[in-house]
Amino acid sequence: MLVKKVVLNCRPGSNGVPDPGNFRLEETTLDPDLGEEEVLVKTQYLSVDPYMRCRMNEDSGAEYLTPWKLSESVDGGGVGVVLSSRHNAFREGDVVTSFTWPWQSHVVVKGSILQKVNPELVDGHVSYFLGAVGMTGLTALLGMREKGHVTKGANQTLVVSGAAGACGSVAGQIGRLDGCSRVVGICGSEDKCKTLVEVLGFSGAIDYRRQDVAAGLRENCPDGIDIYFDNVGGEMNEGGHVILCGQISQYNKDVPYPPPLSQETQDNLRKKNITRERFMVLNYMSQAQDALCELGRLVASGQVKVLETIENGIENMGVAFCSMMKGGNLGKQIVKISH
Repeated sequence: MLVKKVVLNCRPGSNGVPDPGNFRLEETTLDPDLGEEEVLVKTQYLSVDPYMRCRMNEDSGAEYLTPWKLSESVDGGGVGVVLSSRHNAFREGDVVTSFTWPWQSHVVVKGSILQKVNPELVDGHVSYFLGAVGMTGLTALLGMREKGHVTKGANQTLVVSGAAGACGSVAGQIGRLDGCSRVVGICGSEDKCKTLVEVLGFSGAIDYRRQDVAAGLRENCPDGIDIYFDNVGGEMNEGGHVILCGQISQYNKDVPYPPPLSQETQDNLRKKNITRERFMVLNYMSQAQDALCELGRLVASGQVKVLETIENGIENMGVAFCSMMKGGNLGKQIVKISH
């Protein structure tokens, strides 16, 4: 079987900006004769995510992230349909997903890395399993629940940076549903601001490219900020909470994560009793199944609206990744590989 795959062509360097040329499209053959517990899957959608920038380096900087190897298939989140199987848990026609899916049009993998999913949970939109009803949604939901300390009726204000991205857009909606009286998003365009308010129900939005963020926060958060869901890197109320979900603005720099704070900022956090906690969803996977079911219900009912930016064709994986890293996406950036 002839298949297309994307390999890591070269590394951008620890402080370099990724370029589509860092990836290379190749053709290879795949033996359809399966070994014990192997599954042949046709890829439908692949995910590109900010954390992947760390995997482009020789050292990812995190023990839970393995670096991609030069001239070998890149991998990440994927979803597809089973063509044949020698694993008891899967049969032809099953829709499956994995966090370690090779960037290939077809893959032969051990069934142990796959999870069967039900397309009815997302009304047939199987790409949602890579976003709002997948790892991204889990990060948003569990991040808010575990670190946000939202209390209904407490008149809390939530600010979300990277609010028009895959995770931020869901986190803001979860915060609103859980009881925040005001949800304000920070994003990178006028159109994104409009979408946050008119489509997702945010109370307000700030375009950091065109507006003074500090002034915008003062205007949109008259009672101060109680919770800050940080995806990219203002004044917080006493006893507030900062959720360190990601720092995409720092991923091209050779600095530790989370980046160190100035002494003045550290003193201010202590003075106001503000928590600043890193959130890693992998530490909460025991809650994943229940959380995914809840996300599925919220999406199906329309309480959580899903934003997606779809690029077509495996040959455009590098283009999609680099666009996402520069904020070119609205919601989850995915690539459609096949019908």
